[in-house]
Amino acid sequence: MGSKKPEVLYPAIEPYQTHRLEVANPHELYIEECGNPDGLAVVFLHGGPGSGCEAWHRQFFDPQKYRIILFDQRGSGRSTPHAELTLNRTQDLVADMEQIRTLLGIEQWLVFGGSWGSTLALVYAQSHPEQVLGLILRGIFLCRPREIDWFYRDGASRLFADHWQAYLDPIRASIHHDPVVAYHALLTSEHEATRIEAAHAWSRWEGLCATLRHNPDVVDHYCDPHTAVSLARIECHYFMHDAFLEENQILRNANRLRHIPGVIVQGRYDVICPMESAWSLHEAWPESTLKLIEDAGHSAAEPGILKVLVDACDEFVA
Repeated sequence: MGSKKPEVLYPAIEPYQTHRLEVANPHELYIEECGNPDGLAVVFLHGGPGSGCEAWHRQFFDPQKYRIILFDQRGSGRSTPHAELTLNRTQDLVADMEQIRTLLGIEQWLVFGGSWGSTLALVYAQSHPEQVLGLILRGIFLCRPREIDWFYRDGASRLFADHWQAYLDPIRASIHHDPVVAYHALLTSEHEATRIEAAHAWSRWEGLCATLRHNPDVVDHYCDPHTAVSLARIECHYFMHDAFLEENQILRNANRLRHIPGVIVQGRYDVICPMESAWSLHEAWPESTLKLIEDAGHSAAEPGILKVLVDACDEFVA
């Protein structure tokens, strides 16, 4: 997980129960419950889309006070089929969350998500506000075309010109003008070697930009073959379709969040999801609390972000 500080996170724990949930064919989700079965329910939403959950994600929450729900979204982590794009849309993931909540007999829960997880948390909360006790969000991604363009087409490339060149290497020169389209062709190729090479380059670009200071552990996570393939394929699939959202959907529907308490945690130097989105969300949802971390980028593993997220969870359950 990169620059983890064990004294900040709660101790490592194992699930007390796991589930396999069949949703729309062919998808089957991996779900786990940790902590206190009688505690306050919280659902953790991983990023990407496509990255999957990691064991340390359980450690944001006090295991004596929280009933901690983690699940791998369609095509991600331990859910199957791996990296599957069929029936993999934002609306499908929102519906999956409702199925999970019903399966586990939870009336309301705290929703915790970072990066793409913040997107999914916001869309879920706007769709099912009565089920949401609160939102703890990090590295806000509103999935507007301008945000996708910034990181995958033109913008962050000017800050990381060396890494950008490596990102472009797998793409034919003739379609460098739209890397997302070019990558989609590679990541959906019939040839496994082509898909793997493209996935590695796509995911490495993200890993290299995820932290304010270079963190090889974070880069290694992004480049793990299992993670890289699902992350790159599913992200590119979503970005080809504007994340299956209407134009400016999240900000337009911000009024549906007005009664929900929320904390927004944002790294000042987040290059993947720049601060503008967090600021716009906070302006549209003034009841939220915006916590700006001055010495951090995008990754939840950065010490400043890590501490504020854990503190936010502690304050909410208190």
